Amino acid sequence: MLRWLIAILFLANLIAFGLASGMLGPLPAAGAREAHHLERQVHPEWLKARPISEAQAAEQVIVGQPDPTPTISSAPLGG
Repeated sequence: MLRWLIAILFLANLIAFGLASGMLGPLPAAGAREAHHLERQVHPEWLKARPISEAQAAEQVIVGQPDPTPTISSAPLGG
């Protein structure tokens, strides 16, 4: 019984190797399926870096500190 299990596992490994190596044709992920993304790439020469104003800087999250506490008003439920 153990021989059959080893034989089945060996055949399964051979089939998996054949599929992964492309014996039955190229894999779907091997080709350029989404070529339009190359046309939509951002050109680095178009990007401009500029400093932000103080008002915009106040809205930025500071990394490493807790989030600001939101201003939420609450009241106990009346019963």
